[in-house]
Amino acid sequence: MDFLKRSEKTYSRKLTHSLNSALEGIIHTLKVERNMRIHFLIGFIVLLAGVYLKLTNVEFMLLCIAVFFVLICEMFNTAVEHTVDLINDEFHPLAKIIKDIAAGAVFVASVNAIITGYVLLVQRIGPWYRGGFDAIRQSPYHVTAIALLAVVTLVIAIKAVRREKQLLRGGMPSGHSAVAFAVWVMVSLITNNALVSILVFCLALLIARSRVAENIHTVWEVISGSLLGALTTLLIFQLLTR
Repeated sequence: MDFLKRSEKTYSRKLTHSLNSALEGIIHTLKVERNMRIHFLIGFIVLLAGVYLKLTNVEFMLLCIAVFFVLICEMFNTAVEHTVDLINDEFHPLAKIIKDIAAGAVFVASVNAIITGYVLLVQRIGPWYRGGFDAIRQSPYHVTAIALLAVVTLVIAIKAVRREKQLLRGGMPSGHSAVAFAVWVMVSLITNNALVSILVFCLALLIARSRVAENIHTVWEVISGSLLGALTTLLIFQLLTR
């Protein structure tokens, strides 16, 4: 039994380490590559437009594939450039060709994304101007998804700016507390039920307390995460459901 417990803990640490390394790779690419930041911003806007314009499930999946394919190609392009520079730090015609091919792959993926976005979105631009944010305002599920995404993104961004060693464990602010209190605000606003709100608040408080009890976060990190999650969610609901 002790062996099984140790195996579970080791697996959990390995999984957390792998996820943390993956996030660090994404953040590094966003930091050093201007094109990656541009593609990420455009992709985020396009996906939001897909939600606003009420794309079908299949259409939205195609849009996601096109957007993420561009981001994946940009990350591989960055990895290829770093690898070539590591192997040979002097100019070489073959090194230039390798980098050009990798950059060409990003260009082809971008053209594919543009064509896909044009086919799926252009015909719906007119109704979008007339409808505005009605699609999201009428659906608390969309608002909830956007709020959760915003909270998680803010937590990771703050940790990246502060250069925390672990993006998924420890550090300022507490991501678990941020998500827990974000869920509390969502449930409170959607259900409008005092009893349910109090119960979810108690659960969020228990989650935040557990982070301190396990010495993963300090009290201040937990408080900061809780405020970040609650206030961000409240702001998004006010903006999108007015």
